[in-house]
Amino acid sequence: MLFAPSGPQSPRRRSRIKAILLTIFIVIAIYLLFFTKTTTNVPVKTEIGTYADRHGAATTSKPAGELARPVAQSQKVMVVASMKSDDTSWLSENFPDWTKNIYVVNDKRAPLTVATNKGRESMVYLSYIIDNYNNLPETMLFIHSQRFQWHNDDPYYDGVPPLQNFQIPYLQEQGYVNLRCVWTLGCPAEIRPLTDTHRNDVHAGEYFKNGFMELFPGTPVPEEVGVSCCAQFGVSRAKVLERPREDYERYREWLSTTPLQDDLSGRIMEYSWHSMRLLSLPRYRMLTSTLVIFGKNPVHCPNAAECYCKVFGLCDLSCPWEGGCDDRYALPPYSSLPKGWPHIGWKGQAQDTSRGLPET
Repeated sequence: MLFAPSGPQSPRRRSRIKAILLTIFIVIAIYLLFFTKTTTNVPVKTEIGTYADRHGAATTSKPAGELARPVAQSQKVMVVASMKSDDTSWLSENFPDWTKNIYVVNDKRAPLTVATNKGRESMVYLSYIIDNYNNLPETMLFIHSQRFQWHNDDPYYDGVPPLQNFQIPYLQEQGYVNLRCVWTLGCPAEIRPLTDTHRNDVHAGEYFKNGFMELFPGTPVPEEVGVSCCAQFGVSRAKVLERPREDYERYREWLSTTPLQDDLSGRIMEYSWHSMRLLSLPRYRMLTSTLVIFGKNPVHCPNAAECYCKVFGLCDLSCPWEGGCDDRYALPPYSSLPKGWPHIGWKGQAQDTSRGLPET
């Protein structure tokens, strides 16, 4: 009887081993082909997103000094007019959830600056609106750079509490709100363009009259203009977009070319923001007697108690008169606050900042 060979060199065993090895090779090849990926192009994750999300593609280059801007526009932006020497760190420390656009008007190398340093804060405000017109956030606060300023509506002239208490829903309802409720300086009527004489000071109504006629040709000059000072306000995107970009460009051109000094041109703009007439849009032409830039009456002096409640959420104040409330604001003796304020008072002594108004 003949038997098939069954040792190590058996053809049947060799075929079986080859089949097994081939199967293993195919399985490994399929695994390598479909179940592994190179890691050389995987973005590195961080706690706030990928590196590419935060810094942009590696192949994208920016000119030296160009400001890196977020991909998505924040819906809350502070537009800040500052000087090179100003300390603006208080904004980042107290308002991390707001995007800050800080313009340095006297530094041409700053990431954000202006072509002409003229008209006080107005050149900054107009430049921001013009440059961002097609990508404006829902809520904008236009403010000055220093934390402690004599015109801040706070017992210690501190800019932090008013901004922390600011009621965004009310701004969206109104479109524009001033960041001062007290009437001291500006209300009920700061400028009378038709009757004030031509004096060489910032309150002269005739300067305002001429500037108004140049800014808004063909528009009746209001008899009285009033708004609580001093050009710090909130505005919604919808309100800004009620005017075309060309209007804001024209205002900036006037500001750049007017022979008026910086204080006078800035003062004219300061008392025009709340109410610059909407004449450029046909649907507003019937409103020439009541409407200036953001659509309020030329005299815009809301009741102080109502203002504090709706703008800052302070609804339990004692307000003996329509233009002010107890322990909220007192006009300081000087426009420059003492060094060391608020812990050092006007007379150089330490003062208790825990309650009430500072000593005056």
